[in-house]
Amino acid sequence: MTRNSSRSRTTAETSVDVSLDLDGSGRTDVSTGIPFYDHMLDQLGRHGGFDLAVAAKGDLHVDAHHTVEDTAIVLGEVFAEAAGDKVGVRRFASGRYPLDEALVEVALDLSGRPFFVWDVEMPEAIPLGNPPFDPSMAEHALGSFATNAGITLHVTLVRGRNVHHIIEAAFKGVARCLRDAVRVEDDRIPSTKESL
Repeated sequence: MTRNSSRSRTTAETSVDVSLDLDGSGRTDVSTGIPFYDHMLDQLGRHGGFDLAVAAKGDLHVDAHHTVEDTAIVLGEVFAEAAGDKVGVRRFASGRYPLDEALVEVALDLSGRPFFVWDVEMPEAIPLGNPPFDPSMAEHALGSFATNAGITLHVTLVRGRNVHHIIEAAFKGVARCLRDAVRVEDDRIPSTKESL
């Protein structure tokens, strides 16, 4: 069974190419033109244990919104396709993930029912990197990913003061939970409906 997928999406605002192998080794090659976002997507691949390649070009002269959103949409679509019918996967995963003073709780379900909760009140902060990544886009990125991946995802801030640390802990936590949830344990679909 191969659990990989690739997809391209081109709009008037962006051009995005993503390939993903759920059974990879954490190799990443990410370029969106937004260094902080590249860093977060790199965390997703490395800590997820996925091979992830992302090449995105967007209207950064406007702002980073379209590039962040469209990349997350395609990543979610690719994840859903790579996960396939989810036969044998663990399905659920959760945990608490620290980065220095920040602590983030993540819980997810490969349910096929997209739902996203972001209970993360971040301190006021200036955009990160150059071109800038607006910290509020972390919620939009993970929400767009979860919706298009067809997963239920809850992200809750337990504590934290540094915005970079909070966002990075969230992405690492999502990565580790995805890694755990897609792990194949047997040959059954983990649902009483026998479908996810």
